[in-house]
Amino acid sequence: MRDDPRRRTPRTDAVLADPAVAEAIGRLGRARIKAALATVLEACRRGEVPPESVVRRLLEALPGSAASLRPVVNATGVVVHTNLGRAPLSAAAIDAVARAAGPTDVELDLATGRRGRRGASTMAALAAAVPDAGDVHVVNNGAAALGLAALALAAGRRIVIARGELVEIGDGFRIPELLESVGAQLREVGTTNRVRLEDYERAVDDPDGRVAFLLKVHPSNFRVEGFTSSVPVAALAGLGARAGLPVVVDIGSGLLTPHPRLPDEPDATTMLRAGAALVTASGDKLLGGPQAGLLLGDADLVHRLRRHPFARALRVDKLTLAALEATLTGPTPPVAQALAGRPEDLMGRARALAVAIGTDLATAVASEGRVGGGGGPGVPLPSAAVALPHELAAPLRLGDPSVVGHVHDGRLLLDLLTVPPEHDPLLAKAVAAVRGSAAAVGATGGATATAPEERA
Repeated sequence: MRDDPRRRTPRTDAVLADPAVAEAIGRLGRARIKAALATVLEACRRGEVPPESVVRRLLEALPGSAASLRPVVNATGVVVHTNLGRAPLSAAAIDAVARAAGPTDVELDLATGRRGRRGASTMAALAAAVPDAGDVHVVNNGAAALGLAALALAAGRRIVIARGELVEIGDGFRIPELLESVGAQLREVGTTNRVRLEDYERAVDDPDGRVAFLLKVHPSNFRVEGFTSSVPVAALAGLGARAGLPVVVDIGSGLLTPHPRLPDEPDATTMLRAGAALVTASGDKLLGGPQAGLLLGDADLVHRLRRHPFARALRVDKLTLAALEATLTGPTPPVAQALAGRPEDLMGRARALAVAIGTDLATAVASEGRVGGGGGPGVPLPSAAVALPHELAAPLRLGDPSVVGHVHDGRLLLDLLTVPPEHDPLLAKAVAAVRGSAAAVGATGGATATAPEERA
């Protein structure tokens, strides 16, 4: 018993005093470290962990962050992937968030020492990005922007909307339920596939003044093809001017100006120029910024929404303000970079990656990405990918770093449209870490291509 190594199990205070463990306490907190250490020490007492390995085992068992969210390499080809947090922030936006994490001048005028307008520089940046808007405001997401407009303008009154625009846009979120939840009543016009201007004209012919505004909603991923018709914003604006009613347009994906690769995607500038009094949108989709809801339009109308009592419940924090301003004024964000990706450049990267991984396992193939987040439904984005055995999908998702691709035609595709070029070495390293798994060996079966494969 005198030589039993378990008797050499280190004391808790001795382990916690180790420099590496002390550094971990600073990152993760003492309570989390002590809980993990208790498990390792118990294993040591059972003889499962050598006493000299306690510190190493403890450090190996610790998470990399105090938060449970794990960074993921998005190799799905979906630019705005809802399950992966939608738009990835630019390096400038990430730096802005870090700088804003401590005390900031978010509501302080440093020159006078008095209270200042909250997020004034962010609002100025947004107004500069959409000069056709008389004023702008930001709330915590796109649904909040539309909900605030309905609450402030139409509680107890009617909103006129086409039946084909009463859509569900994901996770059970439905436009009509949102509008009705704030006390608005809906006056549906037209049919699912066709609506005409005269349908709106009959709806606004209301001598009791119960109609609050005309609403046009971008249906996102929902499309009706064939025998269809809709009324453009300009025509609705003309009707609204005659009837004394504003036109509100929910464009959804946050495109501020027209984009050449997305000609059918509505944008804020075009809608305002067409006569919309108010445009609502998301900030974390095609704009490429943090989760936020944008309100852009007539100055008096936006001011009314900003001063509504419920606007306080929808207020964004200083981190969102910082990230949004950096997105608007800083370098091109990742979403815009991905949309501008050239297929030939992506294919060159795919070929190089296939060689780096090993052409016995990987091949370079043409692929098609998607915008995602409800933007550009049905619009293919020509891309290129590294094709691997589909059995590697789960090991790569669970690896470090976690890599998420998509399986197509029995192969796992790592689409480079959504992978920054500087992350290519991470992909090669991640595949190298899992390529020796039994599943991968079984998938290749010793009969693999000897050169990169390309397909249309």
